[in-house]
Amino acid sequence: MLTVHHANAVLVIAVCVAAGVAAIVARRRGASGWVAHLIALAQTLVVAQAGLGLLLLAEHKHAADRLHYAYGSFALLAVFAPWLYAPNDPRKRLAWFAGATLVAAALAVRAYMTAS
Repeated sequence: MLTVHHANAVLVIAVCVAAGVAAIVARRRGASGWVAHLIALAQTLVVAQAGLGLLLLAEHKHAADRLHYAYGSFALLAVFAPWLYAPNDPRKRLAWFAGATLVAAALAVRAYMTAS
């Protein structure tokens, strides 16, 4: 389970960065369906990572640094926030999702660094 958690962490970081950059580029050129799918994949991977972390906690496997849990929780909140607070204008909404996904990527990097 720990190996899956580590592998998914790398995926979370890579997909969140790719989704954030793609959303920024698409905001200028006009968004297409694949950008929304990429953002949804990034959000799904973050939620899956949190679920895997909870399974590890249930097995009494804890991270060395307590900040690991804070970074993971904040990354989860970052990808959830645009659903509540983003404006209705499509371009501004896409900017919110892009920014939130990039913040989640940065938080995922910090979580990965505090995992061992």
